[in-house]
Amino acid sequence: MFATGIENSIPTVKNGRVRVDQMDVCGHYERWREDFELVEDMGIQFLRYGPPIYRTFLGPGKYDWEFTDLTFAELERRDITPIVDLCHFGVPDWMGNFQNPDFAPLFARYAADFAERYPWVQLYTPVNEMFICAAFSARYGWWNEELKTDRAFVTALKNIVKGNVLAMTEILKRRPDAIFIQSESSEYFHADSPAAIGPAEVMNSRRFLSLDLNYGRRVDSEMYEYLLDNGMTKDEYHFFLNQHLKQHCILGNDYYMTNEHRVHADGLTESSGEVFGYTEITRQYYDRYRLPVMHTETNMKEGPRGDEAVQWLWKEWASVLRLRNDGIPTVGFTWYSLTDQVDWDTALREQNGNVNPLGLYDLDRNIRAVGKAYKQLIQDWRDVLPASSVCLTVPIVPPSQAGGSYADSLMAAAARRNVREEPQMGSNPEMGP
Repeated sequence: MFATGIENSIPTVKNGRVRVDQMDVCGHYERWREDFELVEDMGIQFLRYGPPIYRTFLGPGKYDWEFTDLTFAELERRDITPIVDLCHFGVPDWMGNFQNPDFAPLFARYAADFAERYPWVQLYTPVNEMFICAAFSARYGWWNEELKTDRAFVTALKNIVKGNVLAMTEILKRRPDAIFIQSESSEYFHADSPAAIGPAEVMNSRRFLSLDLNYGRRVDSEMYEYLLDNGMTKDEYHFFLNQHLKQHCILGNDYYMTNEHRVHADGLTESSGEVFGYTEITRQYYDRYRLPVMHTETNMKEGPRGDEAVQWLWKEWASVLRLRNDGIPTVGFTWYSLTDQVDWDTALREQNGNVNPLGLYDLDRNIRAVGKAYKQLIQDWRDVLPASSVCLTVPIVPPSQAGGSYADSLMAAAARRNVREEPQMGSNPEMGP
């Protein structure tokens, strides 16, 4: 699956007074038809895309589907398969923030009603980058609730992951062959000195929390104590361990130059730049979860030479090929996003109007050098990859075949399989401490 995405981050900043909407500042609301045409022109068949939840979800059972109906009808018409991103770093004002325990059931209702309205959609990322969303909102104090404590982080994390789990459950009731592609940041923390080994080890354990909970995998004893010390109850912990959704998931992971960190003895961190790289860090995540992998986000700024992003594209693609050649089932690659972004140089905390030249196209929709390179890469590799014996074949139904006899047979088989594979309570071999 060669993919790109429409950047749809929508956190609040400045104590909730300012809503940052990347679809707005990048011009997608006005130019969505043109954007979808660019996706098609690139030869891309898969698009990470989702409606802005704060404009769509107006209250329990209350929606404004106008924009979503228009855009998804166009995706269906063009036979572009969306990987639907339902929550990207923010919630509607009426819901508050990720400290709200009602987020999970409310979000599950939203996911259920979305799946009911668009039954032809098969691929989902219910909550984007769960770990980053919780950390930026409740540990770094940057977005949404703007808190900086371990207790706030654990609260946000358990609410976010529970929302993701409940959303997957509701979607599967309506689309039994749904596939969930987690888009999660893949991180690593390097100790700067012997005195920094302890803090780095804690951070390297904490990076797995969102996926451990999401996949029902036991956490290590230190993280178990950390969760309970910061407000998670044993019942809440066992809720996650008693879920059995892993078989419906692809381990989507994101990697940028900023994903590796240098840890100092006092616990402070700074970016280390690329040290291990995507291949080694992805191997760590794959060894832990044993799920097929998709590289769901990467990009690089186009710099003064003009080829910086192109070089990063080829390096990341070489990393993906290395994983596949080593026998790790790898199903997709994504340059994120279709167009340039705005103010990500300050993590959306400041509204400076700085255009970040990260896209396949600039904000005037002129193709960048990396766009030309990606288009050529797709043309060169599209017909070669399916012949590889290590490539996982994902039973994806494109929009043009939704509702047909083939799609119906796949859904019926998936529903039967889901019933057969439903484990009995307590049978999870990964149940935790």
